[in-house]
Amino acid sequence: MEEKNVLWDSLSVLKARIEEELDTLKNSKELYEFKNVYLEGKKSKLSELMKGMRELESDERASYGKAVNQLKEWAFERFAQMEEKMRELELQRRYESEKIDLSIPAEPARIGNLHPITLVRNQLIDIFAAMGFEIYEGTEIETDYYNFTALNTPQDHPARDMQDTFYLSPEFLLRTQTSAGQIHVMEKKQPPIKILSPGKVFRSDDDATHSPMFSQMEGLVVDKGITLGDLKGMLDVFVQKVYGEGTRTRLRPSYFPFTEPSVEVDCSCFECGGKGCSLCKGTGWIEILGAGVVNKKVLENCGIDSEEYSGFAFGIGLERTAMLKYGINNIKLLFNSDLRVLKQLNEK
Repeated sequence: MEEKNVLWDSLSVLKARIEEELDTLKNSKELYEFKNVYLEGKKSKLSELMKGMRELESDERASYGKAVNQLKEWAFERFAQMEEKMRELELQRRYESEKIDLSIPAEPARIGNLHPITLVRNQLIDIFAAMGFEIYEGTEIETDYYNFTALNTPQDHPARDMQDTFYLSPEFLLRTQTSAGQIHVMEKKQPPIKILSPGKVFRSDDDATHSPMFSQMEGLVVDKGITLGDLKGMLDVFVQKVYGEGTRTRLRPSYFPFTEPSVEVDCSCFECGGKGCSLCKGTGWIEILGAGVVNKKVLENCGIDSEEYSGFAFGIGLERTAMLKYGINNIKLLFNSDLRVLKQLNEK
């Protein structure tokens, strides 16, 4: 008899425990864990109460079963109420976490800018376009013929040792110079020719002033009566536009297989005005590019009469121009895209 009373008492005990535990739940996860323990499944507390019917007499089982079902209905109704309450509570928490305080000062907006290489590239294109140059952009993958042979650099030529080349196959390579674009243009177009060919070039070289990939801008002029004097006159205009009025150029003898004569071009130091400083290493001059009169063999390789036409070509390294313009001593700063560095450059 005592066991039967305990069984009936367990109904009120379980109801009190459900009510008490529901008040302690803090989120939906705890609520659904509670449901699995007390309400659902063969091992839930309510299911264990139903198993106790076997200990009752047959005339008591009906009333006990009815009491258990009433407790179950009450428990599920309380669970639904708590579920709705929990949903509203969590929604309110979400609103609180996402609420925007309009009184807080806004973070300062950062204004973007073009990369220094892009700025220099655009500036040089504008300068030469104003002189009548057309823009030609070649392909970064070239054949050995266009990159070397047509530019008077055959297979056994020692000048090939000047450039460590990335070969993709015996025939194809990553271009080492935008000069290859000269050949494509001269094969398709008869003089007068006046083109500027900007683009990426690739060489196996890596130190503070060199990179395996860098940007170059090749210029070519072919017409009747073109001389080295025309080249110098054009370069004088170029350096004054880039480095300031009063900047001068000088030509030093050099060697390139596709030009004859060939020259290295220096400009007067724009930092000290030619007096001598750390930038120009005390000489008053800064080397800026290589150039020369187009070799007759190059013209003839493209089907142009070298007795009637002549020309000049020049190659500008955009990274070097940017390094000089912005006072950068390591070329890698232009490739790392460090926002702290770029911010300083864009402020100049």
